[in-house]
Amino acid sequence: MIRYKKIFKILLVLSLSIGGLNFINLKDDYFIYAQHKEIYENEDKKEGSKKDNDKNKKQGSQRIDSNPQNIQAEDGNEKNKDMNKTQDISKEYELYLKDLFDYRNKAIMEHNEEILKGLYDTDIKFGLWAYEHEIKKMQYLKNWSDKQGVVFDEIDAKVKVNKMREREKNLYGIICTVCTKYKYYYENQPEIKNEFQIGTQHYLHVRVKDDQYVITKEWYTDPFADSLNLEHINSNEIKSYILAQNPVELNLSEKQKKAIDYAHKYCGAATNVNDKIYLINPNYKDFNGDGGDCANFASQIMYESGTFSKNRTWNYEKGAATKEWVNAQGFKNYLIYSGRGYYLAKGSYQEVYKEAYKLRPGDIVGYEKNGRITHVSTVTGLDSKGYPLVTCHNTDRLLVPWDLGWSDKAIKFHLIKVNYE
Repeated sequence: MIRYKKIFKILLVLSLSIGGLNFINLKDDYFIYAQHKEIYENEDKKEGSKKDNDKNKKQGSQRIDSNPQNIQAEDGNEKNKDMNKTQDISKEYELYLKDLFDYRNKAIMEHNEEILKGLYDTDIKFGLWAYEHEIKKMQYLKNWSDKQGVVFDEIDAKVKVNKMREREKNLYGIICTVCTKYKYYYENQPEIKNEFQIGTQHYLHVRVKDDQYVITKEWYTDPFADSLNLEHINSNEIKSYILAQNPVELNLSEKQKKAIDYAHKYCGAATNVNDKIYLINPNYKDFNGDGGDCANFASQIMYESGTFSKNRTWNYEKGAATKEWVNAQGFKNYLIYSGRGYYLAKGSYQEVYKEAYKLRPGDIVGYEKNGRITHVSTVTGLDSKGYPLVTCHNTDRLLVPWDLGWSDKAIKFHLIKVNYE
């Protein structure tokens, strides 16, 4: 259990008294409320006044042009400034929060439910639901690593506190950005380490009780949300196939390299820039508030490579984007019908995972649910077994295995080769 000195409470009060900080509006579609989302949301609304809600709504509102071909969104430059500016919050407090995430990650990596439970106030329903959600995520990661034949040997978090305030005595509300680095190796290749990063936005309540720091409520952008109810599949054949693969030597063009560098620099909360924990290209709008930014980012990567020119169908200009640029389904259709891309495979994971080894940086993975593409990612690397790694927005990922968080049996994969030559 993490324990804190009493001076921690003083640091909290001091840090909160300086800024008079308010919470930003959190859009429902992108946050996981552990379980029982509607009840969770309704209960939380009761805590705020109408004045606070109106203010938050104003802060979080986005504009959508009446013309569906001219979609407006949030200014990227302003968001970068807001996410990375120095807050009047004690650095000591940020370290305490990092300790909490590191301790939780350690429990998840070691599959230790008792340690994990000690980080939550499970006597109240929101704390219990948050704990139950982490248990499901822990099981999912175990299922995935068993299927993959890998071992996680380190999970490390970098934390940036964006907003916080004291809701009541010894109860603090916090909005923070967390960049989590996962390191793993294959069972038959323990000397070679692989790693990826996932960026998440968290809103949580923490209580200081008997010099202990426990979570009473939490929701956040969760890359595993579509897979937490996955039934354990018989993956022995898949595992054997993956472990039998060899490293792949990449021979990339200059334009492919340019696409990769762009993707790794601007992948939001998973960004690979040392002095930033959040970075998007300020020359583009952020469409998260209007349904998601994944296709917008995938389009940016293609365009910024210098390979593909804009046109009337696939276009972004002055904060406005066409459906083919910004919508996942429209983007996939455009790639195929324009001839800028073509199918390698389409189907369930079991049907396509062997073909996935043909993917190379710059190619696209589309994720279909209920008959429509709901997400797209760009391949930007391969791990030590040649397993494709993707980079994307919402949830922000950097060099993440292409199926991680997307293994629900109801999801179909679209593997698309992009013509960079």
